[in-house]
Amino acid sequence: MDALPENLTIGAFAKATGVNVETIRFYQRRQLLPTPDRLHGSIRRYGSADVARMKFVKAAQRVGFSLDEIGQLLRLEDGTQCGEAAELAALRLADVRARLADLVQMEVALSGLLSACEADRGTVSCPLIAALQR
Repeated sequence: MDALPENLTIGAFAKATGVNVETIRFYQRRQLLPTPDRLHGSIRRYGSADVARMKFVKAAQRVGFSLDEIGQLLRLEDGTQCGEAAELAALRLADVRARLADLVQMEVALSGLLSACEADRGTVSCPLIAALQR
C-alpha cells in the first residue's frame, strides 16, 4: 500500500479494512467510526487508530453483535468495565443458543418433510407442499 498508515484516503482506508466506502460512511453516521477533519485539500485522512477501530467493529459483527451493541462495546473500549462487556456478551450468547435451538427444530421438521416426500414419490400430491399449506 502506498499510503502511510496515518495518511489514508477513504478509498485506501476501505481497502485496508476490507469494506467499501459506503460502509465507512454508514458507520460514521452510526457514530461507530469518527469522521476525520478535512485537512489536506478537503480530503479526509484516516490512520492506524481508524483501521483498528474498523477491525474491532467487524470482529464484533462476526461474533454476532448488532451495531447498537457494538456502539455500547466501543463506549467500554478502555477495558476497565469488563463486567458490562461480559453482560453484553452473555446476552448475545443466550440469543445464539436460542437461534441454535430454533435451527435444530427447523432441521428436524425439514428432514421429516423430505423423508415424507421420498416415501411418497410418484403420488399426485407432494407431502411437503401439502404440509406447508396446512
